[in-house]
Amino acid sequence: MYKVFVKDIPIILSTEKNIGKQYTAIPLKLARFKKLIKKINNGELLYVNLYHKDAEKIEKFLRKKLPYVEAAGGLVYNDKREILFIYRNEKWDLPKGHIDKKEAHEAAAIREVEEETGVKDLVVRRLIDKTYHVFRRNGKFKLKATYWYEMYTEYKGDLKPEKSEGIKKVKWKNFEKSQKALRKSYENIKLLFPKEYLTTHPNDRVSQV
Repeated sequence: MYKVFVKDIPIILSTEKNIGKQYTAIPLKLARFKKLIKKINNGELLYVNLYHKDAEKIEKFLRKKLPYVEAAGGLVYNDKREILFIYRNEKWDLPKGHIDKKEAHEAAAIREVEEETGVKDLVVRRLIDKTYHVFRRNGKFKLKATYWYEMYTEYKGDLKPEKSEGIKKVKWKNFEKSQKALRKSYENIKLLFPKEYLTTHPNDRVSQV
């Protein structure tokens, strides 16, 4: 199963036609992505399941439906088990960016994290996941696939937000502050975190940390 986020609403792509009564089921071959995206953006459609019997062909169909771009980024820990966040567009996010032509995904992830945050000495531990979201540029919808890597560093120097990319802050956050940041983040980012990070005390108030 895939989730393609339009803003924070997921379009489900699966091998099953029926995944819930609230879902509008559409064969992937017949899906008109631009029309679906507009309906979601207008609040007319919230639950969509695009299905195809062959799981291996789902991404191939996705690439045909919209212009496709790739990015890479990192979920970075330090020796205090703090996580590296950036603040951009009024949201807490993780550092990521475009993969250059002929650049390896892992190398792109390291480069983008370094450029956007100023952190150094990164060690890649594993590939966490690949997320998808739709964005609009120059009036056209595009599909972005982002490869996310778990990383580690013992870097203790200054953090430097890449202001040319609209990044206002770079912060190391402990467990509690990460929980709060994720309440003001994106749904596709939350997919990368262990479940305990997404559970907060009911008395916690949403705040910018």
